[in-house]
Amino acid sequence: MRDHTKLRVFELADEIALNIYQITRSFPKEEIYGLVSQMRRCAVSVPSNIVEGCARESQNEYRRFLEIAFGSLRELHYQLTLSQRLNYGHADTLSTCSQKIQETEKVLGALTRSMR
Repeated sequence: MRDHTKLRVFELADEIALNIYQITRSFPKEEIYGLVSQMRRCAVSVPSNIVEGCARESQNEYRRFLEIAFGSLRELHYQLTLSQRLNYGHADTLSTCSQKIQETEKVLGALTRSMR
């Protein structure tokens, strides 16, 4: 079993989850069951799938959970850019989070590729 706390990608994904919860607090109330819910679900899915993958014995299962995490991360990235276009949240905060997501995509992508 792998220790997820030793992975840089987990640290980044965890930071993003916290950031998304903070960012979405300022979104319009009518988005609570829409975009806010979707973004928070995706943000939690990324580190959760990394953790679950680390708990798997097989390398193939581990890689599969990392691929699922990557998909959720890309989905979150789209939702964040949609939020920017809708003028939800503070532009600087959204931009900083977008950069963090891009960094995480690179690290997670490299980790996944290294397992092939």
